Amino acid sequence: MSTTDASTKTKKPFYKGLFFQVIVAIALGVIVGCVAPATAVACKPLGDAFIKLIKMLIAPIIFCTMVSGIAGMGNMKQVGRVGAKALLVFEIITTLALIIGWVLVEFYKPGSMLNIDVAGLDTSAVHEKVSHASVAGHSMGDFFMNMIPTTLASAFSEGEILQVLVVAILFAWALAAIGSKGREVVAMIESFSHVLFKMVDIITLAAPLGAFGAMAYTVGKFGVGSLKDLGELILLFYGTGVVFILIVLAPVMRYYCHLSTWQFLKYIREEILIVLGTASSETVLPAMMEKLVAMGCSKPVVGLVIPAGYSFNLVGSSIYFTMGALFITYATHTPITFWQEMTLLGVLLITSKGAAGVTGSAFLVLAATLSSMNLMPAANLEVGLALIFAIDRFMSTGRAIVNLIGNGMTTIMIARWENELNHQQAVAVLSGKKESNLEQL
Repeated sequence: MSTTDASTKTKKPFYKGLFFQVIVAIALGVIVGCVAPATAVACKPLGDAFIKLIKMLIAPIIFCTMVSGIAGMGNMKQVGRVGAKALLVFEIITTLALIIGWVLVEFYKPGSMLNIDVAGLDTSAVHEKVSHASVAGHSMGDFFMNMIPTTLASAFSEGEILQVLVVAILFAWALAAIGSKGREVVAMIESFSHVLFKMVDIITLAAPLGAFGAMAYTVGKFGVGSLKDLGELILLFYGTGVVFILIVLAPVMRYYCHLSTWQFLKYIREEILIVLGTASSETVLPAMMEKLVAMGCSKPVVGLVIPAGYSFNLVGSSIYFTMGALFITYATHTPITFWQEMTLLGVLLITSKGAAGVTGSAFLVLAATLSSMNLMPAANLEVGLALIFAIDRFMSTGRAIVNLIGNGMTTIMIARWENELNHQQAVAVLSGKKESNLEQL
């Protein structure tokens, strides 16, 4: 289903809906992965192609929506206010995610019963992957320097979200400074954004094919058997994501925004399924922006908060970092003190901001962070990373889904805080009493 054709959604047979098609595609991917692993692995280009098609539009879409959104706010003071509120909420939420992950992993101690042969485990795949990472020594200074593109064009060509945000803010600021002369430019950018979103609609038609290819490859490559030995960590990770949504985000949605979390999850169910199949929340970034505007969040707030959230509000990744780091210490029987754990949480709060972008990059950030802190012998670290690497694709899916839900709900909260949420429209759309009538950004 095209995201801009929601008004005709009820007239279509259920089997023509994107929700049903993606479910079938994912199920077929699992079956092919189990029955014919070699064939399933060969399907990887299908998933990669879909992700690349969407990602090629992310940078220009973020630029256009942010510029038109900032222009719609009318003044840079409001932009600064919304940005400050967003960063404050992002930091609070990601800190809570780290703490909740730490509490649950300390309670359950996943990996503590494993008897790992440090000398016998093959860590060559991990060593090769980590050796190509450029995130080692990711200090605060490196983080801020990486926000500045080498050239104006490189921000778009390299697809760095933070760099695109910087360029968009500067561009919008310049447009505001020249006054009426910039209105024609803003109008052109808004028209161009309509074309970009129509391209997204066209590409989204291939979502079931992309989900099938990505899921078939995952099961065929790693096998369902890889879930058995490390299933405790995977279940705890997914369970923690659910707990975080229920005890942190859902109460705020219910008592502050006066909206139903369950209804919101049903509203974005198609996006959740696409992320389930592709293990990348970026594949649905444009669709999420459209749906949030359609349910009553103001376009300027959505255009500013959602893109920033993809770098600063990585809730699922925060949970993963805590659990992954402490799992390694338990699995390799490496003792660390309470204060070392607190220091680790503090460092992860900073390095987690570098986990946006490529699917699986969170693993590289985790590896680089642990390597730089010298909390354990190098041999133990490589063994622990090898264990996580074996199931990282499955955990990457959970990270992406929780990141998606967290960003959506956080945007609604900030829109409510700014009085930029049409509550009556939101209730009507989420309850199904009113068609969302999705409009282009």
